[in-house]
Amino acid sequence: MPVVTIADGGAPSIWSAAHDVDARRPRSRQTQLGASDTVCGRRAAYILHGATPTDHPDKRAAILGTYIHHGLLESARTEYGWLVERSVQDALIRGHVDVVQLDKATAADLPARHRPAVPADVLTVEDVKTKSTYMWDRVRRYGATVAELRQVHLYAGALFEVGFEDIPGQRYLSRLGPLDIQRLRFRFINRDSGEEHVQEIEFDPQRAAEAQWWVERVREISDPEEMPRDFHGPGLDTICDYCPFRSKCWPGTAPGVPEQAALIHNDVDRAQALADYVKGHELASEGDRIKKFARKKLDQSPAGTYGTNKLSWRGGNDEEKDDLEAMVDLHEVADIPVPMKPDADRMVKNLKAAGLPVPRRKTGRKTPAVISIAPA
Repeated sequence: MPVVTIADGGAPSIWSAAHDVDARRPRSRQTQLGASDTVCGRRAAYILHGATPTDHPDKRAAILGTYIHHGLLESARTEYGWLVERSVQDALIRGHVDVVQLDKATAADLPARHRPAVPADVLTVEDVKTKSTYMWDRVRRYGATVAELRQVHLYAGALFEVGFEDIPGQRYLSRLGPLDIQRLRFRFINRDSGEEHVQEIEFDPQRAAEAQWWVERVREISDPEEMPRDFHGPGLDTICDYCPFRSKCWPGTAPGVPEQAALIHNDVDRAQALADYVKGHELASEGDRIKKFARKKLDQSPAGTYGTNKLSWRGGNDEEKDDLEAMVDLHEVADIPVPMKPDADRMVKNLKAAGLPVPRRKTGRKTPAVISIAPA
């Protein structure tokens, strides 16, 4: 089969098509506040006040996450009969719940063809989140963030108080009325490895009411700039790096100057920032001292699970280095000119260019043992 080479500019980027399709998604065009917009108070305030986005960050990672998300949910719908991407709306938010897994008692009120093949023991609201490997250890150790908990409590609270939205395609669900939500579930998926981690908590109407109060507080703000920032800004929090209101939220600095520099207005601000810096340095120093002490204590401990953590080791292998004498001999055998002055780097390049293996010898030392700790 002949290989066809496309000249520069001859083939459009497939990401252009992906971004165009993503921009047409109902969620992308929605102007009403969605539960996923409550990740930050100021962002929610901008949306509620109809502010025009000032930034258009790269969305490739988010689009990939959407593809994975859609594929997994569609599989759960077809194989398990779970309710997927169903619409909810109350006086505060509108959105689509990833998964509602009905219990047998509730499902009995539906037509037989709409009952789940795999019902839950108690009525469960589930949110599926895709995460990178970079965030995976944090996800396994700490679970959902405050913002993610708020989002799912808003969805669950709307179902608990109102039920499903009464719109075409799900009127049979709206007739169920308010639902007796018992459990919330987060299903985290590693975008790189496919690994799955599930976190479940009991539904608490009080926490749902607190999430609703958070939205009410945002709605009462007359000017979005009055709403405190929930994050530390671009370069420090990814949420800010990819926020569509980044320039509006963090204005007033010259190119190359950190946006956070605009927060310093006078000597009082400088004194507070210096105090924060010193406090952070002291906390880091103390944390580093604790880690070093614990590392020395664990030096002879075998790999295994201890309490809530899993200990493993890397390294500790025989250390090797390039064998200079063997490389000289191999140069001569292969009729490759030997550098007049022994030059290991140059000889390695020569041998690799000739397709020959690079001789190595053991030094008699071991590579350092590197500790690795992960959630059990």
